[in-house]
Amino acid sequence: MIITMAHGSGGAFTSELIDEIFIKEFDNETVKELEDCAVIPGSKKIAMTTDSFVVKPIEYPGGDIGRLCICGTVNDLLMRGAKAKYITCGFIIEEGADSETLKRIVHSMAETAKEAGVIIVAGDTKVIDGNGGIMINTAGVGFVEEGLDINSRNLTAGDLVILSGNLGDHHATILGSRMNITNSIKSDNAPLTDIVSNLLKEKINIHTMRDVTRGGLATVLTELSRSSRVDIKLKEDKIPVSNAVRDFCGLLGLDPLYMGNEGKCIIVVPKNEAGKALEVIRNSKYGENAVIIGEVKEMAEDKACVYIETEIGGKRILDVLQGEGLPRIC
Repeated sequence: MIITMAHGSGGAFTSELIDEIFIKEFDNETVKELEDCAVIPGSKKIAMTTDSFVVKPIEYPGGDIGRLCICGTVNDLLMRGAKAKYITCGFIIEEGADSETLKRIVHSMAETAKEAGVIIVAGDTKVIDGNGGIMINTAGVGFVEEGLDINSRNLTAGDLVILSGNLGDHHATILGSRMNITNSIKSDNAPLTDIVSNLLKEKINIHTMRDVTRGGLATVLTELSRSSRVDIKLKEDKIPVSNAVRDFCGLLGLDPLYMGNEGKCIIVVPKNEAGKALEVIRNSKYGENAVIIGEVKEMAEDKACVYIETEIGGKRILDVLQGEGLPRIC
């Protein structure tokens, strides 16, 4: 079946689309009520986020836009220590889209939601003129334990910075797919639920967490250093990059420090807890390649900065990404 404008009319074709694709996969009592809004249990302290996903191609090695939108939304909630619980999704479907492709994407969303421990409770579908593309907007809700304060202003001199795994896999996958470059690289899109929940369960004193998405590691750490008014020193030989991605970067002149990821995060903890935190992360799903990559320092000059100590003893100042980090990875 090819999606037509009639599927966005609100009539029989719309009902067929909802029943045969969305409700079939997002099978829970709340979403099956088909109300204008979901009524769900809440708590006193709520975390909320929203995101939109326009990646091309919509299916790629290791994932698709469906898995991506769940991972991206869940990870944003997790980075504040929230337990992700509910997600809504709005589909913008261009006329000419193949319903079989849509079915695969919706199934992928459902499977990833189960893995992440979240429930898709509401959604919306619009069909517009176009060339068969699919875009997804999400909103996510999670609950935060009272007293938990994980934010970008908490970095303290002496803290150590842990990166949960290799850089650049997702960025290289999307770019390689768009350029028809054949290689073994697969996207890292993954929900980081296990890593965060295990750290919280072990009562690790997490100062800051941030998922390393658009703009890459250099941008994320620069933003954090400025928020906390501290310097961050990185060790070049500690930055984990797979050989395949390193070769890909060499071919196209890319820097892994500025490449986007969709299943990696940095965790900043006090030095005396870093060893335990690293062990917990490495024993969690998607954290086996975690490594301590740097240290938080007192701000040496008037402006906070991130710098990397090179393997030959040099010093390279990092900044936020300038311009567009092509291709669009989410």
